[in-house]
Amino acid sequence: MNKPQILIVEDDNAVASLIATTLETQDYQYKCAKTGASAVMEALTYKPDVMLLDLGLPDMDGVEIISKIRAWSNMPIIVVSARSEDSDKVMALDAGADDYLTKPFSVDELLARLRVALRRVRYDSQRLSEEASVYENGGLKIDYAAGCVFLDGEEIHLTPIEYKLACLLAKNTGKVLTHNYILKEVWGSPTASDVQSLRVYMAMLRKKLEKDPANPQYIQTHIGIGYRMLRHQ
Repeated sequence: MNKPQILIVEDDNAVASLIATTLETQDYQYKCAKTGASAVMEALTYKPDVMLLDLGLPDMDGVEIISKIRAWSNMPIIVVSARSEDSDKVMALDAGADDYLTKPFSVDELLARLRVALRRVRYDSQRLSEEASVYENGGLKIDYAAGCVFLDGEEIHLTPIEYKLACLLAKNTGKVLTHNYILKEVWGSPTASDVQSLRVYMAMLRKKLEKDPANPQYIQTHIGIGYRMLRHQ
């Protein structure tokens, strides 16, 4: 199996070195870029499996880089940034980032987030026809063609909106989806007042999908930001 290829976009030599050393311990291949311009060029030529992106680069803001990459690639982008405000996270995730890790970060957490992103890459590459396929994740199964959802072999009945939410999360497994993104995809127009409605629908969906809604195994909440479907082996 080919070694995963990671692009590190970081202008702080100490942080870049830490990440590079961490990747070496896991036998990942990697390249480094210190500017936004070189990051975009490396993404085009190196074709990495995952990009680790610092937002504060000398020539270009990281959010702009995400937007440029998303114009032609669906490669997972994990932001690794000192910016810890929810607004910064939402801006990066809305632009198309998959995940957000705040500095200082633990090496173990970085590797865990990378594994999630790489599983999504493998899952996407194996999925031949998104609409005609069957989604399986642990005990959760969605038959897109039939419009049916099963949990541990039992069919569960979802309302149309609950079904849309489940499919949207499933098709982006491992990726944090912001409130705005979900509202736009499911309802068509995101407005701040709709976030409360979204929370209500997510609570109802959780009651049907989770054995213990207070300790969810499938739908993870990122407070103030959005939701993520967790991938099970």
